[in-house]
Amino acid sequence: MFMPRRIVEKKLLAFLSEDIGEGDISAAAVIPQDLMVKAEVIAKEDGVIAGIEEAIILAECLGLKTEPKVVDGHKVKNKQILLELSGDAQTILTAERTLLNLISRMSGIATKTHTLTEQLKKAKANIRLAATRKSAPGLLYFDKKAVIIGGGDPHRLHLDDMILIKDNHLVITGGVEEAIKRAKTTASFSKKIEVEVTSIEDALKAAEAGVDIIMLDNFSPKQAKEVVQKLRKSDYAQVLIEISGGVTPENLIEYAATDVDVISMGGLTHSVKASDVSLEIVKK
Repeated sequence: MFMPRRIVEKKLLAFLSEDIGEGDISAAAVIPQDLMVKAEVIAKEDGVIAGIEEAIILAECLGLKTEPKVVDGHKVKNKQILLELSGDAQTILTAERTLLNLISRMSGIATKTHTLTEQLKKAKANIRLAATRKSAPGLLYFDKKAVIIGGGDPHRLHLDDMILIKDNHLVITGGVEEAIKRAKTTASFSKKIEVEVTSIEDALKAAEAGVDIIMLDNFSPKQAKEVVQKLRKSDYAQVLIEISGGVTPENLIEYAATDVDVISMGGLTHSVKASDVSLEIVKK
């Protein structure tokens, strides 16, 4: 994912401003002004690193010098130095938590995504592992980028990416066929249409109505496999099939065996365990 540096800076400075409030009174109370120091950002556990680019952007726009020791996507070991910083001591300590929060969260997402995509590869499953839009406000760009770094698919970034007809849309419109009909009437040729279904019958109706993607919501592996087999043997074999809901690291391979095209997991972002990363002052 690419975003112009100035826009990323604006997002990062907003995070930092929220943390600082009206000023870092701790740094001001005990750290002399204009004291120059060197610091190291260190991994405290093995994993896949992400957020180094963002950490560099934040540090450099605050006037700090940076020397990265790894790049995003690298596998790192416990106690490995990730990034060196040098510059004003008060500035480094004031930015410390925001910088570490970004690296630790993004690395946690990248690590989990990488672990699960590797499981799929070992199982020889030709399936995309995708995120969802279950991300905290303000973190969507960073969370989705971390998924990509970990080898996953970002899925939709925004509501204008594609038409995704979900359960509440269906309640209002009156069903799968009517909702798809309305979507196809109004949609741009450049937008795909996906519909979320909760039964095998609705999955088949969606395929017949000409939808691009069918999302099987909270299907069991057995139910998902039945849908896949019916669609693959029909005139609608080219429709993409996604499964979402109820998928965990423990049952991922069981779902992969159903031969769906995409498995999406909200757990990649909404409840990820952050990687353990620290910042240590090493030289005055």
